[in-house]
Parts: sequence; C-alpha cells; structure tokens
Amino acid sequence: MTTTAAPDHTGARTAPKDNPGAAPRKRRSGRLRRISLPYLLLLPAVLLELLVHLVPMIIGIVVSFRELTQFYLRDWTTAPWAGLDNYALAVDFDAPVGQALLKSFVTTCIFTVASVALCWFIGTAAAIFMQENFRGRGFLRTLFLVPYALPVYAAVITWAFMFQRDNGLVNHVIHDQLGLTDSPPFWLIGENSFITLLVVAVWKGWPFAFLIMMAGLQNIPREIYEAAALDGAGVWQQIRRITLPSLRPVNQVLVLVLFLWTFNDFNTPFVLFGKSAPESADLISIHIYQSSFQTWNFGTGSAMSVLLLLFLLVVTGLYLLFTSRGRKATDV
Repeated sequence: MTTTAAPDHTGARTAPKDNPGAAPRKRRSGRLRRISLPYLLLLPAVLLELLVHLVPMIIGIVVSFRELTQFYLRDWTTAPWAGLDNYALAVDFDAPVGQALLKSFVTTCIFTVASVALCWFIGTAAAIFMQENFRGRGFLRTLFLVPYALPVYAAVITWAFMFQRDNGLVNHVIHDQLGLTDSPPFWLIGENSFITLLVVAVWKGWPFAFLIMMAGLQNIPREIYEAAALDGAGVWQQIRRITLPSLRPVNQVLVLVLFLWTFNDFNTPFVLFGKSAPESADLISIHIYQSSFQTWNFGTGSAMSVLLLLFLLVVTGLYLLFTSRGRKATDV
C-alpha cells in the first residue's frame, strides 16, 4: 500500500509521513549547490593561472639541470643532463659568473631597500596629508594616482627621453637653466644610472603605497584623534601613537608586496636601459636575462632563476613568521 501526501487546507501537498528526511536532503543539496557554484565559476580562471605560471616554472626547474644552449633549442629535451653543475657555477663566487651574480644580487638588495623605503615614506606622508579636508583634495588624489595608472612601458619610455644627456628635460633644467653642473651629466650610463633607476622606480611605485595607506586610514576612527587632541597630543604625537600603530597590519602586507615587486622588477630597467644595463644598475632580473639570452646558456640562467625563487620564498617565509610573532606578542 503506497502512501500519498495529503493536501493541506491551502491545497498544497505535504511530505509523505514515511519519508521525513526527504525535505532536509533537498535543502542540503540546494545549499551545497549554492556553496559550490562560486568555486565552479572560478575553476576555469584558476586552471588557466596554473597553466600560465606553474607549467613554465616546472619547465624552468627541469632546464636548470640540463646543459641547454642554442644548439638544443629545437628540442630542449635532448640537451645533456648537467645535474647540479649549473647551480655550482652560479654560486661559485671565485669564478667570474658567480662574482657577477653576487654583485648583481647586492645591487638589487640595495636598490630594493632604498626603493621600498622611499615608496613607503612618500606614500604614507601623502596619505596622512590627504586625510585633512581642503579645497582641491579630490584633484590631488587623482593626480597622485596617475603614475600608478599609466602603462609601465609608456611611463618608463617618457622618463628615458627626459634623462637623455643632450636634449633631455632633466639636463635642460639642472644644467641649462639652474647651472648646477659644469657639463650635462650622463644619466642612462655610468654611476648615475642607479639614481635614474631609483627615481623612476619610486615615481612608479609610491602611488600604490599611497592607495593602500589611504584605505587603511579609513578604518581609524576620528574620535581617537579628537580625544588625543583634547588631551594635548600634537600632530606628530598623534601620528606616532595612533596612526602608525593602527596601520601596522597594513604596513606588514604593503612592505612585503613592495619588496617582491621591486626585487623582481624587470620591465623598468629593461625599458630604461635596454638589453644591457649599466653595471651600477645591473639588477638580478636583467642579469639573469643577459645570462640566458645573450650568452645562450639557458641552463645556467634557469639555475639562477631557481635560486632567486628559493631566496624570495625563504625571505617571505621568515618575514611572515616574524611579523606573525610580533602581532601575537602585541595582542597578548
């Protein structure tokens, strides 16, 4: 004898008495479908990202263990197996290859520290300044974000023209108009190329710090500043005691992102100086490119890339470890 659902007073059928779990199962199925739908929509993008980033990374690691030169480009899988020879050559600091890599690494570290510090300082100062209400604040905010919105190649090419020795705007101002130098200096070659690279990198990177700091400052209640002002705290005391401690979580993420972007930056020096960067501006990204595509020794270049990846992973892990410990100590 089958059991049918009896209609209620509204005419709708109710669930059968002998199957009380049917409705909960339908609800769970619908909930599971709603939860899984966003992940299913993201799946194609995730697969494409893995395909774009993960596959070249694996191929690069495999190439680092082979003696891949221009003679094996047609079929790189036939290149002789080199084992750890490429890595040994890269870290042999008594040999010319290792010495050049070490010098490029030191130059990159100095450049990264200077660039990140300046970007953070200028971005933080501009964000704090923009918290005050004054006429033209919206226009200045838009103007500050222009370097971040411009395409990298267009901006760097413009800077390269400005730093030309004979007809560049920089030498026209400091030499022709202000008379600060005896002769127009070279900015794209020689020792001054490091200053040029730093100026362009900071000009391009500080608006990002400004944008992140502006977002972080929105979460600090204005009542705290008003109470501090009533207690007699000045502007510098408010920045030191309220603003900077409140922005500590934002700063931790911002400094890490700026470090990774600056240390890996390839577009800026490549567009600014071309394939052969000056010795004083020989960043490790350009150095690896030259070691791979100018000497045609792709095995050694891949080994350098893997070493760079390991270094960044170690630095990132240590940074996250120390910052998380500091955050837990502060919370306690």
